[in-house]
Amino acid sequence: MNITKALADENRVRVLMALHQGELCVCQITELLGLASSTISKHLSILFQAGLLESRKEGRWIFYQLPGSNAPLEVSEAIEWVIQSLKEHPRILEDQRNLKTILRVDPSELCKRAC
Repeated sequence: MNITKALADENRVRVLMALHQGELCVCQITELLGLASSTISKHLSILFQAGLLESRKEGRWIFYQLPGSNAPLEVSEAIEWVIQSLKEHPRILEDQRNLKTILRVDPSELCKRAC
């Protein structure tokens, strides 16, 4: 049920699709979605609780990524289904273009903007 709940929101699905490209910090995700940091934190928490994300802390930064090969089968299958179903969706393609620009900016600059 947690996986279904997590996938029921467009913004959470956009986060998963962005993380398919690789690890991102919270500031990069916030910049991509253009939402308040508190809203992003709530979305990330729901995805994390469903097992759809892994996180690591590096200094003051928190980075998120899709789970590795040790993820439960239902998690892996759900992520693969989302990726295959939406990889050509116009919104996802737009996010990919925007993410390329965001990744050129130092994360500390993004955090300054968000504050």
